[in-house]
Amino acid sequence: MTIEKKIWPEYFEKVLSGEKKFELRLADWQCQTGDILVLREWEPKTKNYTGRQIEKEVGYVLKTKDVNLFSEEDVEKYGYQIIGFK
Repeated sequence: MTIEKKIWPEYFEKVLSGEKKFELRLADWQCQTGDILVLREWEPKTKNYTGRQIEKEVGYVLKTKDVNLFSEEDVEKYGYQIIGFK
């Protein structure tokens, strides 16, 4: 499946350069390994697309709602960090 999503310029540049190898998104839509994620650069100041886009194949999806690795207190105190590998 091909899925289109907005991405802000600062994150688009990092994906384009290869520095950013992950996406953190609200899981309010379905995505699975093998899907194509089309990231369309969106300028929040003008509320318009810039015309640039990049396609990435989804290699792995982790949904965290049902993952209870940490206490609620620790999550509230520290939050989460997503770590990508090069």
